[in-house]
Amino acid sequence: MKLVVLGSGTSVPHPARASAAHWLETAQGGTLLLDISAAAVHRMAQENLDWVNLDAIWVSHFHLDHLGGLFPFLFGTKHAPDTRDRRKPLHVYGPRGLRKLFQTFDAAGGYDLLKQPFPIEIREVAPRASFEILPGLRAETFSTPHTSESLAVKLTDHDDASLAFTSDTGYTDALATFAAGVSLFLMECSFFRDKPVELHLELGEAMRLAERSGARRVMLSHLYPEWDGLDLVAEAKKLWSGETIEARDGLRLEI
Repeated sequence: MKLVVLGSGTSVPHPARASAAHWLETAQGGTLLLDISAAAVHRMAQENLDWVNLDAIWVSHFHLDHLGGLFPFLFGTKHAPDTRDRRKPLHVYGPRGLRKLFQTFDAAGGYDLLKQPFPIEIREVAPRASFEILPGLRAETFSTPHTSESLAVKLTDHDDASLAFTSDTGYTDALATFAAGVSLFLMECSFFRDKPVELHLELGEAMRLAERSGARRVMLSHLYPEWDGLDLVAEAKKLWSGETIEARDGLRLEI
């Protein structure tokens, strides 16, 4: 699998970090977007990714910096010359309530976002679900302490390469069990220390999850501006001996 960081930041405007979005390309050639902030719509084009043929979108929860690009993206695909010949479906996966949210927004503007040259399939998934999100890519979900609907997802391909994506979450030991032994543990790490809110992670908590999970590598994303000027990798090394990667917009990684 190949990962491209489209947005390593948060809802706070930042000159170098867009809000949350990560592009995943599987060994079988399918593509999946992990969260879709408003910035992701144009970041895909900036990174020369094949957004026209994107196969699936994963929505972890309903905060705007994770979901806010879904509707503009579909508004764009409806009118873009690039998508006129597309016929394969686009699958949108997310927590319970996604379909109602979609319908409410669609009706508010009379957008008819489902009237596209290609089918759009919206699928709501529950915690502890297991399903094939793309051909050859198995997904498992886990409820996280952030919002009532928030879900982490673990993805495993036919070659046993695996990625666990927390999106936004507070601390729970159960996340380490969920991500046990993954090839890449893609974690939020909003704050360095003395976090001002309970339902996000700070570095010490993220490193505790890294150690307990036994993950081969860890990538920390969803970084608030307080990380500016700090050496995240060096600080992580003080707490965990494994490999920690700082997510940066445009970073590409083989999994």
